[in-house]
Amino acid sequence: MADGDLRDNPAPREEREAENAASAAGDVEDAQESDAARRRRRAQFLRELHEAKQLRDRVQPRRARAARMRQQMRMRTFRW
Repeated sequence: MADGDLRDNPAPREEREAENAASAAGDVEDAQESDAARRRRRAQFLRELHEAKQLRDRVQPRRARAARMRQQMRMRTFRW
């Protein structure tokens, strides 16, 4: 009899569909939140990397100057 009651009563299926829809909406929000968090972490990493490069250039001016000269030479010899 209990099986017949479940087949006749569509409410459990509707509840499951509602739960699935709610969890899918939650997954989308989590994905968007994690994407935003990833972008924040990436921006923080790039800021720290830029700061570290500036510090290295200040600490090692001769090496920084040589690197700038190499970059200028690459740009002069680059063909479009």
